[in-house]
Amino acid sequence: MLDLAIIFAFVVYAIGSGLYARRAASKNLDEYFLAGRSVEGWRAGVSMAATQFAADTPLLAMGLIATGGIFLMWRLWVYALAFLLMGFVLAALWRRSGVLTDAELTELRYGGRGVLFLRSVKALYYGTLINCVVLAMVLVAATRIAEVFLPWHQWLPEQLYALFYRLVSGVGITLGDSVTGLDPVVLTTNNLISIALIVAFAAAYSMTGGLRSIIATDVVQFALAMLGTAAYAWIVVDEAGGLGALTEQVVELYGEAQAAEMLSFTPTGGEVLTGFLIVVSLQWFFQMNSDGTGYLAQRSLACKTDRDARVAAVVFTWLQIVFRSVLWLIIGVGLVVLFPFTEEDAAGQGFEASREILFVTGIQQMLPPGITGLMLVGLLAALASTIDTHLNWGASYWSRDIYDRLICRQWLDREPGGREEVLVARLSNVLILIVAFAIMAHLDSIQQAWQISLTFGAGMGSVLVLRWLWERINLYSELAAMLVSLIAAPILIFSTDAEWIRLGTMAVVSTTAAIGVTFITPATPRQRLNDFYRKVRPVGLWTNTSERLQLDDDRPVRRLVVGLRTTAFAAVSVFAMLVGLGKIFVRPPEESILWAVGLVAVSLLMTPLWFREVVGDTSTDAH
Repeated sequence: MLDLAIIFAFVVYAIGSGLYARRAASKNLDEYFLAGRSVEGWRAGVSMAATQFAADTPLLAMGLIATGGIFLMWRLWVYALAFLLMGFVLAALWRRSGVLTDAELTELRYGGRGVLFLRSVKALYYGTLINCVVLAMVLVAATRIAEVFLPWHQWLPEQLYALFYRLVSGVGITLGDSVTGLDPVVLTTNNLISIALIVAFAAAYSMTGGLRSIIATDVVQFALAMLGTAAYAWIVVDEAGGLGALTEQVVELYGEAQAAEMLSFTPTGGEVLTGFLIVVSLQWFFQMNSDGTGYLAQRSLACKTDRDARVAAVVFTWLQIVFRSVLWLIIGVGLVVLFPFTEEDAAGQGFEASREILFVTGIQQMLPPGITGLMLVGLLAALASTIDTHLNWGASYWSRDIYDRLICRQWLDREPGGREEVLVARLSNVLILIVAFAIMAHLDSIQQAWQISLTFGAGMGSVLVLRWLWERINLYSELAAMLVSLIAAPILIFSTDAEWIRLGTMAVVSTTAAIGVTFITPATPRQRLNDFYRKVRPVGLWTNTSERLQLDDDRPVRRLVVGLRTTAFAAVSVFAMLVGLGKIFVRPPEESILWAVGLVAVSLLMTPLWFREVVGDTSTDAH
């Protein structure tokens, strides 16, 4: 009953926040999607972290640790570079642009006859294809959690459940493979009921209150999830014999050589090392959110000031990469001890999915009442927070870029009303869910979906950053990169299983195509560049435009150098703290704790070098 009370209280709070914000959100798209551009930096940062927490990410982390050890977690940690680059270089630029979606930025940044076409294609590409793949990944995680905690065949009246069962059986669909031995039709029926309720819950507050209710819910969700995760980590460690015994237990179960590899934070050699290093070094930059494009940019756009946008990115990075990851690291290693596996298990089909689900089964088997409810509501809220964000973000493309700009203003030559646009935004959620559900039905594991999204996104990463840093980039550059992505990604996915080949090929081919096309196509009209520069004040290779406008004390290259330097200082601080704390809690065999303490000290010593840039004055906010 205590567990149910905790869940019920969160549901009431979330729906209440949506109803409370409904009137303000219904005024226009700025109020609905950007909360009137009034969000404080720390709230935006926590909201980003809540969305990225997702219910699929801890499951993914458990699979990475089991399949390749702690070192594989750099697949998640390396994104700190992109987050910090956004914070110290790009977040303020997003906020100054004043756009509502990243697709809308296309018309602000470029000129020419094809600019509306590019904006519309990007809205469909990101708002439907990329967005729905990620949403499908979240729904796969929902089925993993639902199978363990929501046995509707035991709870619902027999006649009512039989009705749902017959409908599913008649349609003939199957959602995933059972990890608890359920009949496939029972599993699918249970999953469909669970997904319908979770989605309905997320939609109930996100569609009514817009971004205001999403952020209000995200802050509470993240606090609950972290409290529950900390309690979970404590109990897992206790069950495994204490922190001091974790390393000894891993050595005893898997042997000293495998234990050293499993608990290492640095490369240990092996034939796959080169490919892995290529993936880690490239994926943070060559990905669909390299410049914040998507819901990260949305949170920056919703901030009150440039400083708030910087604060949001830094808060997000520390919560996401350090605080959250250290807890997952402890749980992941603890579950490797409590639920050991053999080499034969690791080589078997479905091993990744079986290790992913252990995050959920561990909650069921080890956590007492109250803590179980706290953790469960944290996971369900994490699901909801990711679903609500992707619904809200995807709907912004359909309402602003497709309906407003393309259909109403271009085709019908009329200006839509604010409430009309909000209605379209709310209806767009249904379309997004249908597409996401269709994709979800064909996914076997969360890692599979993640790798597909990385491959499709890799082709756009470089050009998305370069459009801010180099005035010569034009609309044809982006079109070329997108076309390469759409053609090359499916070919690479079906022709090779080597992810480093996929990612490396996409990065080289798309960047070469984008830059090559840049030099053989017309430059963006000067007036468009002038207007963009005055409004946004971009950094980097904008010398010609800067000199043409003759703005006082304006040095775009110097501002870029300062931003990159601060990003580097902050990255060293983040990674040193992450590895230092990680080694304190999960120490590799035969390694002195002095290394861990030294890394934490390095992180603290580096902090003054970047912190003043976070809390600096807001004199640039008016630009």
